[in-house]
Amino acid sequence: MGTLTYNFLVETFSRSFKRLIIWCILLYMIQCSSATSNKTGNHFYKWKVEYMYWSPDGIENVVMGINGQFPGPTIRARAGDIVHVQLTNKLHTEGVVIHWHGIRQKGTPWADGTASISQCVINPGETFDYRFTVDRAGTYFYHGHYGMQRSAGLYGSMIVDVAEGEKEPFHYDGEFDLLLSDWWHKSVHHQEVGLSSRPMRWINEPQALLINGRGQYGCSLAAHHGNSSFSQCNITGHEQWAPYILHVDPNKTYRIRIASTTALASLNLAIGNHKMMVVEADGNYLQPFETNDLDIYSGESYSVLLKTSQDSSQNYWISFGVRGREPHTPQALTILNYKTNSASKLPLSPPPVTPRWDDYAHSKAFSNKIKALDHKSIPKPSPTYHRRIVLLNTQNKMNGYTKWSINNVSLSIPATPYLGSIRFGLRDAFDQTKPPEDFPGHYDVMKPPVNPNTTTGSGVYMLGYYSTVDVILQNANALTENVSEIHPWHLHGHDFWVLGYGEGKFTKSDEKKFNLKNPPYRNTAVIFPYGWTALRFVADNPGVWAFHCHIEPHLHLGMGVVFAEGVQHVAKIPKEALSCGLTGKRFMTGSHLG
Repeated sequence: MGTLTYNFLVETFSRSFKRLIIWCILLYMIQCSSATSNKTGNHFYKWKVEYMYWSPDGIENVVMGINGQFPGPTIRARAGDIVHVQLTNKLHTEGVVIHWHGIRQKGTPWADGTASISQCVINPGETFDYRFTVDRAGTYFYHGHYGMQRSAGLYGSMIVDVAEGEKEPFHYDGEFDLLLSDWWHKSVHHQEVGLSSRPMRWINEPQALLINGRGQYGCSLAAHHGNSSFSQCNITGHEQWAPYILHVDPNKTYRIRIASTTALASLNLAIGNHKMMVVEADGNYLQPFETNDLDIYSGESYSVLLKTSQDSSQNYWISFGVRGREPHTPQALTILNYKTNSASKLPLSPPPVTPRWDDYAHSKAFSNKIKALDHKSIPKPSPTYHRRIVLLNTQNKMNGYTKWSINNVSLSIPATPYLGSIRFGLRDAFDQTKPPEDFPGHYDVMKPPVNPNTTTGSGVYMLGYYSTVDVILQNANALTENVSEIHPWHLHGHDFWVLGYGEGKFTKSDEKKFNLKNPPYRNTAVIFPYGWTALRFVADNPGVWAFHCHIEPHLHLGMGVVFAEGVQHVAKIPKEALSCGLTGKRFMTGSHLG
């Protein structure tokens, strides 16, 4: 064999062998990629929080946005995926944190995003990495949890789809995501100073209600119907405040995901000429039920199914109105647009009218329809409890300042995050006095407090790990005669069973009314004026968790408590989560925390 032929064969074999090796590597990479994709998905976001000029309702104002967006970007993932948000604080003079509302943070309590509870605030110029698993499908959102930054516009939607290969227990052809909020023309700092003044300067009702960050002030989309004191809005569709329109095809079923991040307002949703089928609440499936309108309180989320079975030659109003407070804010309006029409074609009928603001019988009837679906994702309630905590909600005074209190203690958050101080035994970091678990039996919830004075405290309810805890939320009269407000309460790190509602003062005999068969599994529940709400949950998530009224001014004035459980099982807390207060000082001096 000649040298040339030999070299040619060698080179040919070498090239073929190289191709074979490359193909093997490619196949291996594809297999590895598929395995990683099937096992878990990873979603990485790089966010910058900053103030910016925006026109949420047609009036230019300063809002808090993310990456130049208001509301912030929508996060979409599948159950079991990992979400990683690298958050940089571009604010010049204040800290920031973000709470992932409804995400239980199993194994990552430091990522819950509660200032001085789960982490230190992220200072101007600093970056913090939130990394957590979204373990359940559902409709969620995120928002600021420092000061009143939610009221400043720091919020966005978070949608978790079912895991690969799983199916929802209902069918739909398309979906929409509606994030509801309220909006003031006074800055959030103006509001905070007013709330903390003596006497308190109340912020009054919001100027507008926003749907996906869009509302209208000083004009109405429905002024042509003649029942409005406002002029007709002149909108081209390109404005920042132009309504978010729902474009639909006839004879289809749509899922509308609705979440409320309002700072104050309780809302009611109705869609002209259409009924809704309610199927999900706070990330948990419900026994489907049909309704003409839906009450939604701050912190809650729902999914409804809408059949586009009406006259497709027309468009229809979608309206949101205020409930639970005498409304001084116009309804928020947008349009359900059947694509057979122009989206600019206004509906013939006037917008649906919100039920009267104080029609609590209507609200209670809706709440009592909400029952859990018999589904593998929803645990059955524990038949008994180990511990019962009764929380009396009152409005009080302290040295002339207005406060909201729980069992006559107004929550005051310490400088050192509870997660660090409890985990590492820093007893000087917060009040070691056990907070009260009940209120005096002679207290009359139907009248203003005889002694309106309160105290502040930073104590913690230490819960037995894996114990079953009952919480009775008891509403009462505020400082003014014949005033008792709605309070939506949100629990971090857990879902709870809503066992029932009742009128007046809770008594032992009210346990007979508890629903232990199919109570809804929620993370937010409302207490109605002069009534009580019974909750039950299992303390099975190691960490320190806020439990508070989701109305922003109420929390700002002390309406919350703190639960801690199994903190000794928490490991690998990132140092940057605890680099303030007493834990931060220990890092600076090189002292050992554990």
